[in-house]
Amino acid sequence: MSVGVLLLTHEAMGDALVSAAHHVIGQFPLPLEVLEVGACADPERALGDASRRARHLDQGDGVLVLSDLYGSTPCNIAQRLSGLGFRTHCVSGLNLPMLLRVLNYPNQDLDQLAQTAASGGRGGICIDHA
Repeated sequence: MSVGVLLLTHEAMGDALVSAAHHVIGQFPLPLEVLEVGACADPERALGDASRRARHLDQGDGVLVLSDLYGSTPCNIAQRLSGLGFRTHCVSGLNLPMLLRVLNYPNQDLDQLAQTAASGGRGGICIDHA
């Protein structure tokens, strides 16, 4: 079994990151789905969709939810999933280094993978000192 990964993002962001990740690593070693929440989306309807996707992704080891912006509608929806009985961790600040790091550690459990996601996201931010 493995942890499922749900990207819960603003419109067009999740699919773009998945496309870039496919370009870098090819086939994904973890089950992954994307739910993009549009500007005019009904949050309750999006929560229902996120719930269905989490149920599909959870193979017994939980679901890591990666969201783009803490405090935004997609992140708030992600945080509500655990209240619906799902075993989840939500990590916000989604960027390509975070996603790639997660996909490179498919054998980690949910708690470890959440830490890996956070460190991968932070580690992918660099300042050019030129």
